[in-house]
Amino acid sequence: MAKRRKEGTEEEEQFDFQIPKFDEEAFIKRERRNIKTLFIAFLFGLLISVICFGFWALMGDNFLRWELVLLVGVVNAIWIKYLFLKLNIDLTDFGRKGWLTAFASYFFTWLLVLIVLVNPPFYDGEAPHAEVVALPGMQEPGGTILIAAYIVDNVGINKAGINFTITDPNGTTLTPEFTFENNIFRYTYENPSNLLGTSNYTFIISDVSNRKTIITGSFTYATDVLEIISSRFTGIMSGDAITIKADDRISKYNFRVYYKIDNGSDINVDQKETGDREKYETSAEFKGWIANSTVTVQVYAEARHYFLNITEKFSNTVSDKKE
Repeated sequence: MAKRRKEGTEEEEQFDFQIPKFDEEAFIKRERRNIKTLFIAFLFGLLISVICFGFWALMGDNFLRWELVLLVGVVNAIWIKYLFLKLNIDLTDFGRKGWLTAFASYFFTWLLVLIVLVNPPFYDGEAPHAEVVALPGMQEPGGTILIAAYIVDNVGINKAGINFTITDPNGTTLTPEFTFENNIFRYTYENPSNLLGTSNYTFIISDVSNRKTIITGSFTYATDVLEIISSRFTGIMSGDAITIKADDRISKYNFRVYYKIDNGSDINVDQKETGDREKYETSAEFKGWIANSTVTVQVYAEARHYFLNITEKFSNTVSDKKE
């Protein structure tokens, strides 16, 4: 009998369990409150991001402006609670999860909108970037100078935004015509008067927001840029050293020195000593040298340059002729 009473008691306990009554009205009220707080936090983040953008723009190139703007954004988060209270929002059971959601909504809205505002097309904070090279940096009379530049800007730039001038050794300033396509500037200086000395060039590059970049440089014409300095030019025998001097101002980067015999194929010349960019040495052992004959030797130095992420090679040569 005792066993039966025990089983009956367990069955009675199971039947006593009741599902709590769902309070639909309280649930709807709570969810409306949560949506309202989320929307207010979003709008407040939007407002503070606009204010911070103005603050950021006014500080210009201040090296601490990002840190100060971040401080403003974080400190202003304390106003969220004040706004909720001012708008008579019931925060009785808001809880830690509710506050975390509200502050996260504010912060990420503020951050994302601010990032959009401080970048084009809303704001241009960067001047154009330009990389300029003169090839070669030093040239013989009769040769040309190729001035090339890679110019980019985060908003945009066109040919009208480039002011390019050259001042020759006599002090005369020229404003030559140039080409600018696909961010590449090109101009070839021909030096028709064969002026010797240093010429200076200036780039003033303006983007559509009138931010400017100024770049200056120079190139030189001289008579001894590239020459054969061997002890003799007649009676050369196989194995005789032929030394070539190349001024290292031809290019600040490495350049290729070579020669042609009677306008034949290129014959490259190695540096006489590793690291010495001014002395090169070869011998009369290559195909093209003919015993007991007079040949014309044309010596060249090729200055070349590649811009970052541009596969096109930009190059120009210096030449010197000996017979």
